[in-house]
This record gives sequence, C-alpha cells and structure tokens, in this order.
Amino acid sequence: MQKTIIIRHKKENLKKCSLKGLEKREDISFFTYPLITSSNEFPSLDLSNYVLLEMNAKELTKEDQNKGLLLIDSTWKYVDRILKILPENIEKRSLPQNYITAYPRKQTLCPDPIKGLASIEALYLAYLITNRDAKDLLENYFWREKFLKINSL
Repeated sequence: MQKTIIIRHKKENLKKCSLKGLEKREDISFFTYPLITSSNEFPSLDLSNYVLLEMNAKELTKEDQNKGLLLIDSTWKYVDRILKILPENIEKRSLPQNYITAYPRKQTLCPDPIKGLASIEALYLAYLITNRDAKDLLENYFWREKFLKINSL
C-alpha cells in the first residue's frame, strides 16, 4: 500500500491538532503548506494513484484500497489555497455521510459542521474502509471514546 500523504497548513495549531503523534508513523508522510521549495511548488510526487479526501465527492470504498490517501489538515479558511497546488485531475473521495464528528468545532466556515470530521476522524474512517491498519491512530485523540460511541465503531 502507498503511504498516506498529509498536507498540513503552517498555521495549524499543533497543540490542538488531532493528528499529533502520527508524524513518526512510517505509513504517513507530512508536508507543510506553503511548501518551502525554490519554485514554491508541491514536491514532485506521483499522485496519479492517490485519492483526495474531500466532502461531497464520490464515496470512498474498499475498491480504493490500492490507492494512496491524501488528506488536507487545515482550518476551513485555508483549504482552497492548498487545493490550488494539487493536480486538477486528482481523484476525490468522501467518507460515508452517516458519520459525525466528536470534535467541538468553533469555526463557522465548515460547510457542514457536524459532518466536517476532524482530520484524525476522517483518517481513521478512511483506514477502516480501505483495510489499512487503523490500530493506534486514535491513541492521542482526546475525543476518541465519544467519536467511537456516537458512530457505533
């Protein structure tokens, strides 16, 4: 299986980041936006066999298990900026609509605050759906028990 790629906005508050602690996992690579390169472009990664997790796209299924996962970790305010650096033809997938967040969201820019999952919640569900090893993903997530309970996981 391909590594999961996470693009994290540089202004993401790491003290409150739901993905904290995953930086050392070998199956996940983190990149910071804006990316500091000489051309200020996304590093040359082959994203042809990746799916971007995004709301309101075709639903992620087990048939996507051989594709890499790409996740944007940012406040809703900056998501559109990050999307501009990605290839236009990247496949997009959403998570099933029946899952809801346990994260106490404060921002108002999320198109659907209840369904706008925290990054770790989205990653966990994507791993389950695509038969990846989700063990320990939620280990450092403060709202883990609530998330699992309200979603009957």
